[in-house]
Amino acid sequence: MGIGIKATGVFFPPEIETAADLAVKTGIPEQVIIEKFGLVQKHVADDSLHASDLAIAAGTQAIEGIDPLSIDVVIYFGSPHKDYYVWSSAPKIQHELGTKNAYAFEIMNVSSCFPIALKVAKDMIASDHSIQNILLVGGCKESQIIDYANPRSRFMFNFADGGTAALVTRDASQNEILESAILTDGSFHDDVRTPAGGSKHFASHETVEKNLHYIDVKDPQSMKERLDPVSIANFDHVVREALHRSGYTPQDMKLLLPLHTKRSMFKELLQSLELTEEKAIYLNHHGHMSSLDPCIGLHFAQERGLLKPGDIAVAVSAGTGYTWAATVVKWKGEKR
Repeated sequence: MGIGIKATGVFFPPEIETAADLAVKTGIPEQVIIEKFGLVQKHVADDSLHASDLAIAAGTQAIEGIDPLSIDVVIYFGSPHKDYYVWSSAPKIQHELGTKNAYAFEIMNVSSCFPIALKVAKDMIASDHSIQNILLVGGCKESQIIDYANPRSRFMFNFADGGTAALVTRDASQNEILESAILTDGSFHDDVRTPAGGSKHFASHETVEKNLHYIDVKDPQSMKERLDPVSIANFDHVVREALHRSGYTPQDMKLLLPLHTKRSMFKELLQSLELTEEKAIYLNHHGHMSSLDPCIGLHFAQERGLLKPGDIAVAVSAGTGYTWAATVVKWKGEKR
């Protein structure tokens, strides 16, 4: 057996916003939200649920039937928009899950982080023989940081809430983590951010009055002109490179597990990789949940019986900044 994912978990808050609800909020026609944004509905968390709570709920599912004391490491890989500012959610998650023997920390690379987290977990287990089990957990409440009155943030109107988790083990029964490929183009570092709250624009009455605590795009047209020519090419590159390093080609791929994007980008990526829509998970009933999407896609693929022993799947995502990342998994399908 190889290092891989033994179990996954997901959790979605009960409240739902439909395309019709978003049409009222944004002034964008419902059919445009469904057909162009690729969003039928999304889950949104109320004031009682935060990123750590969503991660804990998913983590509870992922380790169901497993002794929590057998977990050696807990890694939070979810949204940086968490319960508190300058605060690590990993210790809370470790405590609430009862994984008292695990040390806990966070890694963060906004939406690109799940393929990276798989690589980190695999490499840690490979290099440290005292580690048997690593629990990757992520939460997202980024629906809260969208200003629907701001047209500059239009491409982020699909931001949604949820939690997910993946238990990575030394002797995996469900699937094996193979190789990864990661690419960063730091020229996009200044394009997308929440303007206030950090050290450059510390929170004040002025920053609140100017709505600077919502995620924003500095210059959407400039970013589009620079990003459009490279985005699909970079997605394509990391997928093909991760497959190549794993000894496979795109023709060997059974399933693509991408982040949620607008439908045109999703279709363009499939076309680039010569895949049909049946060979990808598209979260049109859940939206985009920061780094969580590919992990949630893997969970759904397992639930829906889309993978058979020997099948190759690729988790791929991209995060503003901009980093593209892909990790290959080989399905085994054995029950734990």
